[in-house]
Amino acid sequence: MECPFLFEAGPLAFLVCGDVRIMLSPPESPELDHPSSVLYFRVDDIHAARAELAERGVPFDDEPHLIARMPDHELWMTFFRDPDGNLHGLMSEVR
Repeated sequence: MECPFLFEAGPLAFLVCGDVRIMLSPPESPELDHPSSVLYFRVDDIHAARAELAERGVPFDDEPHLIARMPDHELWMTFFRDPDGNLHGLMSEVR
């Protein structure tokens, strides 16, 4: 399977493999410098998805926020922790 390069933003590089988007980056802080991968889940409405998961007790690190303005959409993300404390994200491409 080919995984074409999408774009880079600073030290981040994004690829897509089928329906899976991959972000490659160095650890942003010492707490993230351990064997783990950040999984991103694409959602249509990031605010509604965050609200629903937070209602179910999912601990979020932040509010949905703009990551990048692309030629045809804005990329929004918010980040949460799984039960083991690993960081994951919700992402939404707002057109």
